[in-house]
Amino acid sequence: MPGKQTLHRLIIPGLILIAFGSAFYKTSHSPASAKFLPPASVVSNQSAPRFETHFASSKLFAQVHAASGIELKDGGIRAFWFSGSREGAKDVAIHSAVFDPATSQWGGENIVVSREQIQQALHRYVAKLGNPVVGRMADGTLRMFYVTVSLGGWAGSSITTLTSRDEGATWSEARRMITSPFINISTLVKGAPFLYSDGTIGLPVYHEFISKFAELLRVNQDGIVLDKQRWAAGGQGTLQPVVLIQNAQAAQVLMRYSGAAAPHRVVTVSTQDAGQHWSPPTKSALRNPDAAVTGVTLPDERMLAVLNDQEQGRDTLSLMLSTDGGSTWRMLQQLEDQQAASAQADEARYLGNAQTLIQQSDAATAEHLADYVESTKRTVCKEGRCRYEFSYPYLIQMQRGDFHLVYTWNRTFIKHLWFNQAWLDQRLKESANDAPH
Repeated sequence: MPGKQTLHRLIIPGLILIAFGSAFYKTSHSPASAKFLPPASVVSNQSAPRFETHFASSKLFAQVHAASGIELKDGGIRAFWFSGSREGAKDVAIHSAVFDPATSQWGGENIVVSREQIQQALHRYVAKLGNPVVGRMADGTLRMFYVTVSLGGWAGSSITTLTSRDEGATWSEARRMITSPFINISTLVKGAPFLYSDGTIGLPVYHEFISKFAELLRVNQDGIVLDKQRWAAGGQGTLQPVVLIQNAQAAQVLMRYSGAAAPHRVVTVSTQDAGQHWSPPTKSALRNPDAAVTGVTLPDERMLAVLNDQEQGRDTLSLMLSTDGGSTWRMLQQLEDQQAASAQADEARYLGNAQTLIQQSDAATAEHLADYVESTKRTVCKEGRCRYEFSYPYLIQMQRGDFHLVYTWNRTFIKHLWFNQAWLDQRLKESANDAPH
């Protein structure tokens, strides 16, 4: 078949030319190097130690997951997550609520964008959505990034973005980002965006199609991808990167490990020249059961991380500290611990324990406690057996120095922890002699 042979001879060189053309275009149009923009200086807060917990979500009999949060200009916190009858269901939407530190209360949750609204804006079928993260741009506006899937599982994802000029009260029409010149699928987001000194945005992303690896996108104010850097080669099983900015030149990246090779540890890379060069990926001292991690850098460049510090399961959640740039870590606080209870998680025992945990998490649930327990049962119990899950943590530090953590609580609620610098200093003293790992 001479015709087919000729066609094959033309296709292969054509693809090579396209690849070289794309590489040349990327090289010739890469943005100028810029330094990292460290977070704003923290205002000293000399108040008494504070540690309190709440539920950010309030909708019952729904599954919730993948929360994130951002500080508002008035000092409040706006959280985001996805919610629906189950992960990937057609009724899943991006939800949001606002926390008022003055009253220590969360407002009612509202829908930011639904699957139907996204379909209408993108003019394409959307099967599912999730993983909303929000960053503040150089001009003060909020930009949200989240995952949408038109065909297949999460590996078929692309990133959709929208903006808000009124602190998240209303949002622009959704727009699909172009993160890859071919097909434009298999790019997901989970980690917090950050700013460079020139106003461009760093967006940590990851891929799950064929192989799993993490990347950094550099995005302009309009949400257009200017450049990308791959942190780990395909096959290394790195997902959901989180960038901890230490100063204008230095940063550490923590990545979820989904590979099979033991030991199961958070994978890390670092830079000392604002991302022009990155160290090879290495396994850190932090244990990781193929689950998300979060963290922040303190003003003195110490690091906090929150994760499931175990190799299997998600039934604990730990607050960790590193004082040496991530080489070693020690536990400051066990935020959740149900490892012992997991071994006896029959339905009767579980529901009794769940009631206690709910009451401890948020006193405001007392009036409808039975409904909260039943909601939890529907989500995590099957055929008389139940499971515990505390996952997908997202930690931020406010300009006044306080810390806010949101995470998935048994797939039933988004839990919120608020602690201040005084509480952190107290825990640092109390755990000073704990052995690092």
